[in-house]
Amino acid sequence: MSRTVIRTDAAPAAIGPYSQGIVSGGLLFTAGQLGLDPGTGKFVSADVAEQARRALENARAVVEAGGMTLADVVKVTVFLADMNDFAAVNEVYKGYFAVDPPARSAVQVARLPVDARVEIEMIAARN
Repeated sequence: MSRTVIRTDAAPAAIGPYSQGIVSGGLLFTAGQLGLDPGTGKFVSADVAEQARRALENARAVVEAGGMTLADVVKVTVFLADMNDFAAVNEVYKGYFAVDPPARSAVQVARLPVDARVEIEMIAARN
């Protein structure tokens, strides 16, 4: 099975030994995306909603660089530093997946890279 590495300047560069995305077997897997500005590598804001919006934009950029769209996303995982932020993140999230949203998990974790408040990863399937 072939494996294609996805790279785009529209999402932050990897901050470790991983790829922004991988396409294999008709599936695209994004790395977890934080609320970092792709140009500066810095958080767009300390606000969790703004971090969530930027993380979703970054994940979308990886999906689109892989030749797919958000309509092709079948699974999303949202990692939260604090589950009390769930409602704020959900408000932003529903703007990206208003109709027939993908399956999703949301979990609180002990800590996220660079002390992010939210991290989002996606799996998309080529139709």
